[in-house]
Amino acid sequence: MPTYLQLLRYTQTGIQNIKESPAGQEAARQLARSLGAEIKAAYLTMGRYDSAVILEAPDDETVAKFALAVGSGGAVSTETLRAFPEDDYRKIISELP
Repeated sequence: MPTYLQLLRYTQTGIQNIKESPAGQEAARQLARSLGAEIKAAYLTMGRYDSAVILEAPDDETVAKFALAVGSGGAVSTETLRAFPEDDYRKIISELP
C-alpha cells in the first residue's frame, strides 16, 4: 500500500482541549481502519508542526477522505505528503529520460 506522511498543527480549539488528544488519536486510528487504511506510527513533534503521522492507504482518495474527516473535527489542520520508499525512489530515478 502507498505510504503517506501527514503533518498536523493544533488549532486554537485543539490546543485548548489538548488533554483530549489521546482519545482523538484513537478515533483517528479507528477512522483510518474503517476506510481501509492504517496509521503505522504517530509522533508528537517540535517545530513548525505539532504532530506527524505515517499512514498506509490503498490510494490518494482514501487519504483525502481521511484528511478531510480529521480536519473537520476542528482540532487540527493537516498537510499530507505522498512518501515513496527507497526502492520506489530508485526505480523512479532509473526511469528518468
